[in-house]
Amino acid sequence: MRIVIIGNSVAMVGAVEAIRKYDTSSEIIVISDETYHVYSRPLISYYLGNLVSEDKMIYREKDFYRKNKVETVFGIKAISIDERKKEVHLENGDSISFDKLLIATGGKPIIPPVEGLNKINVHTFIKMDDAKKLKGAAKPGSKAVIVGGGLIGFKAAEGLHHLGVDVTIVELADRILSTILDAKGASLVSQSLQNDGIKIITGTTVDKIIGNEYVKGVLLKNGQELEADNLVIAIGVVPNVDVVRNTSISINRGILVDNTMKTSVEDVYAAGDVAEGYDMLVESNRVVPIWPNAYMQGEIAGFNMIGINKNFKGIFPMNSIGYKNTNMITAGITNPQQEEFEIISKIDHNRRSYKKFVVKENRLVGFILINDIDRAGLFTGFIKNETDITPFKKYILNDDFGFIYLPKELRRAKMLDLEVV
Repeated sequence: MRIVIIGNSVAMVGAVEAIRKYDTSSEIIVISDETYHVYSRPLISYYLGNLVSEDKMIYREKDFYRKNKVETVFGIKAISIDERKKEVHLENGDSISFDKLLIATGGKPIIPPVEGLNKINVHTFIKMDDAKKLKGAAKPGSKAVIVGGGLIGFKAAEGLHHLGVDVTIVELADRILSTILDAKGASLVSQSLQNDGIKIITGTTVDKIIGNEYVKGVLLKNGQELEADNLVIAIGVVPNVDVVRNTSISINRGILVDNTMKTSVEDVYAAGDVAEGYDMLVESNRVVPIWPNAYMQGEIAGFNMIGINKNFKGIFPMNSIGYKNTNMITAGITNPQQEEFEIISKIDHNRRSYKKFVVKENRLVGFILINDIDRAGLFTGFIKNETDITPFKKYILNDDFGFIYLPKELRRAKMLDLEVV
């Protein structure tokens, strides 16, 4: 059997490792338009800021492909799929046939329709080549404007700051990191950035890029003009579904998959940021673009492609990020607007810490932890296992909250690492 995987990131790794647990004979071919050994994409901001070298970014050992008998087709883009003939067509005119196909093409940056996007030193920031290009262009003392204050913009700002660049973040929402933080949490994090000289402008976005051949600045929709030697477009990403357009594979925002990661077409699977998998908190399919989710989906796809029935039980958004001495972990639903959610929170400005728990029907469904993150794994377990937190809910904000506050049988189960339902 020939298994073809389009994409060379964490979902691919999950699939390959699952396949090779039980099947050492099937042919595996990995196609990627990048030329790199599989690397940890969350580390590109640290590479940008000279905090980690390229050789330290590899996600699996150097002999990963050889050891797992994987044939690689790197530096060539897959441009289309013929699902009837079971072929992947490459940009160089070649075609590769498959018996099973995994689409793991990840996401691609959202590019707004702004005048001047063709100027030199307009950047995106989602992969290694983006980081290398930006690193080569950003000089100490230069100015950079980042359009977007979400996770991508936040990490780009951190990397550029480490290079000695004068950074301004422009965010359309009323706060940075608006998809994972509420106003109180974002205020704490914003203060950390601003204390380092990183400027933050909210409630507006870029209207026009100024300059001739090179970027010289930006004009914002509020009329403000900013100087810039580099402009980073970091509004967000969308699933990279280009390769399945003009096929019968069902697409919503991403590629629709069932709980085996199979698409609407037999023998074709999808995993990672390109796939709409099951979110257990909203009880429907949606894109959850996080690293652990991509691995798990790839693993489930790998098992099912070789005939081992495994079901994806669902995931929920989780993020662990930081900036110098400000660390945050968030999970699940963090900023609900509906009345049926109960909010339990505490902020300590002296310690610059914040804890917020979102509860529905006495089940924890989300949290924000800033500079008080020691129990994040415990809280994540409560969400995953749909634990009834009634017996200990009144203690959950305590600084010493931990296993001792749990009922005896739940404490025993947690200590034995058993699931409690």
